[in-house]
Amino acid sequence: MRRSSFLLFSGIFVCALFLALSHCEEHRLPEEKLLVVTIATKDTDGFRRFLRSAKHFNYTVKILGRGQKWNGGDYMSAPGGGQKVRLLKAALEKMKNVDQIILFIDSYDVVFASSPKELLKKFQQAKHRVVFSSETLIWPDRHLEDKHPHVREGNRFLGSGGFIGYLPNIKEMVANWTGEDNESDQLFFTKIYIDPAKRKSINITLDSKCRLFQNLHGALDEVVLKFENGRVRARNVLYDTLPVIIHGNGPTKVLNYQTLLTSLKVSTVFPPTFSVFFERLLKLQYPKNRLKLFIYNQVTGKHLIHYGKISFQQNHGSLYQDIKVMGPEEEMDATASRNLGFDLCRNDKDCDYFFSLNIEVVLKNENTLKILIEQNLPIVAPMITRAGRLWSNFWGALSGDGYYARSEDYVDIVQGQRVGVWNVPYVSSVYLVKASLLRSELKDYELFNSPILDPDMAYCHNVRNKGIFMYVTNMHTFGRILSTENYQTTHLHNDLWQIFENPVDWQDRYIHANYTHIMKDNLIETPCPDVYWFPIFSDVACNHIVEEMEHYGKWSGGANVDTRIQGGYENVPTIDIHMNQINFEKEWQKFLLEYIAPITEKMYPGYYTKFDLAFVVRYKQDEQPSLRPHHDASTFTINIALNQVGLDYQGGGCRFLRYDCSIQAPRKGWALMHPGRLTHYHEGLPTTAGVRYIAVSFVDP
Repeated sequence: MRRSSFLLFSGIFVCALFLALSHCEEHRLPEEKLLVVTIATKDTDGFRRFLRSAKHFNYTVKILGRGQKWNGGDYMSAPGGGQKVRLLKAALEKMKNVDQIILFIDSYDVVFASSPKELLKKFQQAKHRVVFSSETLIWPDRHLEDKHPHVREGNRFLGSGGFIGYLPNIKEMVANWTGEDNESDQLFFTKIYIDPAKRKSINITLDSKCRLFQNLHGALDEVVLKFENGRVRARNVLYDTLPVIIHGNGPTKVLNYQTLLTSLKVSTVFPPTFSVFFERLLKLQYPKNRLKLFIYNQVTGKHLIHYGKISFQQNHGSLYQDIKVMGPEEEMDATASRNLGFDLCRNDKDCDYFFSLNIEVVLKNENTLKILIEQNLPIVAPMITRAGRLWSNFWGALSGDGYYARSEDYVDIVQGQRVGVWNVPYVSSVYLVKASLLRSELKDYELFNSPILDPDMAYCHNVRNKGIFMYVTNMHTFGRILSTENYQTTHLHNDLWQIFENPVDWQDRYIHANYTHIMKDNLIETPCPDVYWFPIFSDVACNHIVEEMEHYGKWSGGANVDTRIQGGYENVPTIDIHMNQINFEKEWQKFLLEYIAPITEKMYPGYYTKFDLAFVVRYKQDEQPSLRPHHDASTFTINIALNQVGLDYQGGGCRFLRYDCSIQAPRKGWALMHPGRLTHYHEGLPTTAGVRYIAVSFVDP
């Protein structure tokens, strides 16, 4: 008896479990019942992004209004969108399946973040026949605020940019639409929702905790990007939910989702000017006979004009298809020059791309132009950053008033923790634009004009308003951007003064290529006892220092009386110019600390490198060809050869008398380091022809 009872009980239990599972399967909403309906009167970058996300998650999409003229108004700033309701109503009238579930959403500023399965599950859990997205802000009639039902938790106001429901209920909801195309769809749906009878009849609720829909307007602080297992998902931290649909409504129409696109085209155009800028420009790997250069130089100065208009054009102009140069004498400001540059490309039938390149950009990647063209995007920028900082040439997000805001993934993108091609709201300094875009969507001449925004911000604002996407790629290392806020223009070679502002570029330009190998490859030579010889300056550094001193021109007379030094008397005078005379004293001290100190600490442990006096000496046969034997007024001395024996002068060199040891062929850019007092009594050997220059520093720790 007991055994039979047990078997009977077991049979009942199994049967009950089976029935429960069958009940769940019967009521799970099948994905094939879901139809996504959207309005798109024209293809835009936003619309194409929407379709990519829909395809990725396998949504079925029905597009209404393609090829039609948009009459729904600009409801970014004023109510509108009635045309969407009219088109939806007409489409629903042709649908007959009462089990059909309709998801109606905007498309230009929407992406899917998950699958139809998750969407339908969350819709089912809402336990209503129609679910609207919700907002923290009321629009367009604030006077209706008190009529909105209160919610226990979450957003209280309806958002018309997204709703999901059964076909019969949505048909009933739009049946009474008789408005004009430019009337407000938001106001129409809001009035239905706040009417208790209609809300009950249609069975409407709001997705108050953003489980299905996330409207970003007014909620940017609530949303973060959650990165897991190589995927990114928007998360509402206020309600701890993972929305399925992300809507960048209102002014928040930039969503930072990765895309990877490739293709290929050709040809291009440029802007600004400067010395090193042109050196890098020449290295850009692209057929120069397919490039037309538009060079705009706003800065005055002999050197800039020489380099921009004479040197570059005369030496390299024949390599390019065409060069157009505009200088400060044209009296054209930056805004006008940018507009003109775009228009030159716009009106040139052979122009396929416009490549905008500012003076402060250091393009180290010679294939930058090819890489950007291969992306086949409307506007794309190579990511460049300022050395050692989080400053870059793009914004990850916008604030509510349209200015800079840091996106959740900005730091990861800048630091290369996340690599890809990113949709962003702002690019500057260097970017590629398709010429076809300039001739169609961006044909307005004054794209860079604004009474309140700078030219770059105005341009990006106008691009966003056209629904055109801008991208930045960090899939390669492209270069960096210079700090130009404190750039001096009063010297012959102003780059020499940039050791503080742009140390990486200063080193690239002025420090010897073998400097970093000194320790590793044992490049420090000992030509005489306790005399160390090593590479320090590039040829460019040597040339610029010499030219800067000659440009200054106020060489000392070589007399014992010298008011420039403490005490006013020089025991062993030279023909020289002190670094402080050209306001280079701080920069020289920085150079010694950064590049000489590591060597002195190796050779003379415990000594601190602080120069007491620094100057450039000039030796000429008919002026001061040599220097009598002497001790330096220093603990140790740094002596850097600034030009080349045999090429720039004959003779010269240094002899240490105690050791009867001479260095008669100093290498350009190499430094001699030796004790100054007591042991290393020395003389400057005669210069027999030409002019010899050396840079001398007396170091007294």
